Amino acid sequence: MKSIIASQARNALRNAARGKYRAPCSAIRWSSSETEARQWSTPLAKQLSEAITATGPIPLASFMRMCLTSDVGGYYTSKQEGRDQFGQKGDFITSPEISQIFGELIGIWFVAEWMAQGKKGKGVEFIEIGPGRGTLMDDMLRTIRNFQPMVDAIEAVYMVEASPALRESQKQLLCGDNEMVETEIGWRCISKYADIPIIWTENIRFVPSDHDKTPFIVAHEFFDALPIHAFQSVPPPPQEPTTIKTPTGSHELTPDAAAIRAKKTPGPQWREMVVSPTPQTPTSKQPTDEFHLTLSPAPTPHSLYLPSLSPRYKALLPTPGSLIEISPESLTYTSAIATLIGGSSEHPKKIPSGAALILDYGPSATIPINSLRGIRDHKYVSPFSAPGLVDLSADVDFTGLAEAALNASPGVEVHGPVEQAGFLSAMGIKERAEMLVKGLEKSKWVAGKGKSEGVDERIREVQGAWRRLVDRGGSGMGKVYKALAIVPESGGRKPVGFGGDVV
Repeated sequence: MKSIIASQARNALRNAARGKYRAPCSAIRWSSSETEARQWSTPLAKQLSEAITATGPIPLASFMRMCLTSDVGGYYTSKQEGRDQFGQKGDFITSPEISQIFGELIGIWFVAEWMAQGKKGKGVEFIEIGPGRGTLMDDMLRTIRNFQPMVDAIEAVYMVEASPALRESQKQLLCGDNEMVETEIGWRCISKYADIPIIWTENIRFVPSDHDKTPFIVAHEFFDALPIHAFQSVPPPPQEPTTIKTPTGSHELTPDAAAIRAKKTPGPQWREMVVSPTPQTPTSKQPTDEFHLTLSPAPTPHSLYLPSLSPRYKALLPTPGSLIEISPESLTYTSAIATLIGGSSEHPKKIPSGAALILDYGPSATIPINSLRGIRDHKYVSPFSAPGLVDLSADVDFTGLAEAALNASPGVEVHGPVEQAGFLSAMGIKERAEMLVKGLEKSKWVAGKGKSEGVDERIREVQGAWRRLVDRGGSGMGKVYKALAIVPESGGRKPVGFGGDVV
């Protein structure tokens, strides 16, 4: 799911002051009178404009964070009655909503990992980051309950969710009418499946870190909504002349001319892409895109630090015009996931255990560029229009996630990413779909003639849904979506779906 800590959003722009720059006098400045007089599409658009008026252009990450999780009409934190971001009636539909088979196979994948790691009889935890409406976890638990020894080993299910509205939807699906009570780290209720406690918390760092536990972690379409910073490599500024030629010869312009010439010529530098309101013009009083990206005229704290985190970024700096996108929150979450499974250098885990499965979209090996997109009513729209009413997402840097996991924990190894089509096919999606169809055909035969129209429609839905999940064409999800696994270091044992077999 695509939500992050709502509490961060309340002060995001103010906190972003650490990373903001104040525009120079030559840049466009917005006055408070212009902001007040303009008709903004949403209350959040007006608030963003007011913040930029006070601080200057803001990082793209701050813009994304506010649009998605602001308490002033954020996309995932808005309390607008009857609003649902997911499914056919929402703005987008995810794999668990397309077919129950998806969640069933994810559940089977974790059962296979539990078996491969010795079928531990206690201390098993499930953690879902960004659970959406709870459909994925519901399908997983419904599947896992068929493996009673594993069910008996599950101590708790943690749902990392910031949105109160989504938390309530998840509670209704997973717990039904069971009472939800407040706890030190969030909320808790008993699942309708085998009396397993379901615990909600706003951030993975609030999940208790116990080295005796075996955490099984899933993040489906979560990382694509975490804020990104965008940078561009620019050539060095031209060196000012130190001499001038006259009819009488060359003359030094400054006493320090020799020292200036001796200095090393500066190389290319990273500049951050920042967000500003789009100016109104006489011909267009209300532009479609109320905000737009501009290039920072000077280095920012983010541009000085973030591109230095990986050799992959450094290798692109010498080429002016190179673009990169970096999501520091994604790296932080991945590091936390890895340390839960394998411990860290400072706090090693005696026996690494557990597994994480990340499913999202993005390139397999390259650094994402120009990938920010807006989605509304199942269509791509400008990410800079109607803030708070448009879902924002960006491609996931899977190689960056893998680097973060390996750097965070010496006790883990990473497999993938692999295309979703290959992963689900290896997990048996076709065979499971055929089983469902046979069951439906049997029910049609039992129902008799005249009562099969609904069953025939259901059969077509099952067949169309599983094919969409693995279709590598433009309308399918099999190629663009990827799966990445983080598992305990085991000498290269390949998990199921990543070239391995069920143990």
